[in-house]
Amino acid sequence: MLRKIIRIDEEKCNGCGACAQACHEGAIGMIDGKARLLREDYCDGLGDCLPACPTGAITFEEREAAAYDHEAVQVHLAQRQGGCPGATSRPLQRQEEPAAPRSGGVSRLGQWPCQIKLAPVKAPYFQDAKLLIAADCTAYAYANFHEEFMRGKITLVGCPKLDSVDYSEKLTAILQENEIRSLTVVRMEVPCCGGLEMAVRKALQQSGKMIPWQVVTLSVDGRILD
Repeated sequence: MLRKIIRIDEEKCNGCGACAQACHEGAIGMIDGKARLLREDYCDGLGDCLPACPTGAITFEEREAAAYDHEAVQVHLAQRQGGCPGATSRPLQRQEEPAAPRSGGVSRLGQWPCQIKLAPVKAPYFQDAKLLIAADCTAYAYANFHEEFMRGKITLVGCPKLDSVDYSEKLTAILQENEIRSLTVVRMEVPCCGGLEMAVRKALQQSGKMIPWQVVTLSVDGRILD
């Protein structure tokens, strides 16, 4: 298929390995002191590796390449030495029984990972999902966040100010690659949270899909403002 994929200029590569560390899919490996694309189907084409490269050795090109394979990536990440097993994508099964006295309540997180930067572009739990995009601080500001916002939804969280990234490209890919039933944005009243809302707006426009969505704004003292 014709798609966007990274290209590594070995002459410019200085072997620092920053790109391999930045790639959440494990698509880049260090071979003979140079960065190499290990397999085409490991590369999701989102380019987390580009800003990490100090020499500009990585660029995008559009060419015939194998389609991104989320399942192959998860197997690769789980098996490779030095990989992060905690980043492996998986659904979470919840029981409806009352929580134990010291459990602090029932978690409503429906999948792992939940960080936007770590989430896969395509996963079975995204299909026909009600998607919640939440600012990192919201669950701390609003005491009943799990029950009122997360229950029955797939939750992705992030902070564009702390991550210094535009989430819109990743979110666009998620919306395009999956059948999302609805989307809820929960943000704080502070101005920096506007970046999260704008990323979602941009992703919805770029996805070309008509997905029902809403924005809920929380005050810093835990009230719903709108």
